[in-house]
Amino acid sequence: MVSVTRIGRDRAVLASVIFAVLLAQVLLYPGIAEIVDALGASTDLDPSMWFLVSEFAGFVLFAGLWGALSDRVGRRTPFIAVGALGGATGYLLLAVAPSLGVDMGFTAVLAVRFVQGAFTIAAFSLSVTMLMDLPGGRGANMGAAGLAIGFGTASGAPFGGQLASLTPLAPLLVAGVLLLAVVPLLALVTDRAPESTRRGVRDVLAGLSHTPTLTLPYTFGFVDRLTAGFFSLTGVFYFREVFGLSPSETGIVLALFFVPFALLQFPMGMLSDRIGRTIPIVLGSVCYGGAIAFVGLAPSLVLAGAGMVLVGVLGAFIAPATMALVTDLADDGERGVAMAGFNAAGSLGFLTGFLVGGTVAGAYGYLTAFLVVAAMEALIALVTVPLFLRIDLPMEASFQPER
Repeated sequence: MVSVTRIGRDRAVLASVIFAVLLAQVLLYPGIAEIVDALGASTDLDPSMWFLVSEFAGFVLFAGLWGALSDRVGRRTPFIAVGALGGATGYLLLAVAPSLGVDMGFTAVLAVRFVQGAFTIAAFSLSVTMLMDLPGGRGANMGAAGLAIGFGTASGAPFGGQLASLTPLAPLLVAGVLLLAVVPLLALVTDRAPESTRRGVRDVLAGLSHTPTLTLPYTFGFVDRLTAGFFSLTGVFYFREVFGLSPSETGIVLALFFVPFALLQFPMGMLSDRIGRTIPIVLGSVCYGGAIAFVGLAPSLVLAGAGMVLVGVLGAFIAPATMALVTDLADDGERGVAMAGFNAAGSLGFLTGFLVGGTVAGAYGYLTAFLVVAAMEALIALVTVPLFLRIDLPMEASFQPER
């Protein structure tokens, strides 16, 4: 029998790693224009978009590799440590290069961001996978992951805005230090990865092809993160340009979404253990799309802020249930790849959110961009209703809080 205290300790440490990764990532968003300017690019939308896209390209391309590697070796923590160290190196290199008189050029900056993303996704994705490995309610474990994601993003938005107001590259420096700080904590965690079957990456991926229902949480992970990517770039420029906000003020507005998103993750995860995954994911996504449209249509900052709070509440309703659905559907020996696939889909969604939001807003204006993203979220939920009704989930996977 696994000690409840040990499970709680491991859950807290893994949540701390996830928190640090997301905090480091979001620190950059409120002052993104100033950061790219300090690194040698202009401050309009396109350089900022590519600065964010390059990191998420690394996420997408390497998430599956780290997951498959950890499944094959039967260990997670060494790869989490390597990912955190590599990510920290990328952040710190960008932070200190200008002060050392090194003119990297913006192309090299984007290359560093890509490599930094390729390492950072190991720390994030495998920490979530280790929460999947933990005993206990799957919704509760994914709620802990969502809580860490939410608090990382919630605190990163206002804190990053304040840092950017002091000096543009401060968010990069703090991000690097954060990732370095979590590495020693990994010594406290029990690695519960299932024993390696010594299969190759191709064999593991072939096994996943026998679980086509994983495309459901992957699809929702994609579109939910697309909306997050949209707010992280287009939303930032929208609030700064339309309402004339400073970086620190923009961070506070973003926190109106991230704080309720953080606070409600754990209870919403436990709720999905009781009522199942379909209602939070499908109904929540339709309402979520409507809330996004409301933010874009709001005629005042007060109403837009209220819309951001609503987006955060609905996002918390959806996120832990979607991650728990991955756990419900994946075989024990393929959790690393299954969650890596989910995170790759989510990272691709983030990347698409940057590109769709930036492109549509640049060509047709902010309101059109908000409506397009809102429609994508709602339509995917409606189209997938028949698939959800055909899923046969074990009762113990969906509804028992403890195992």
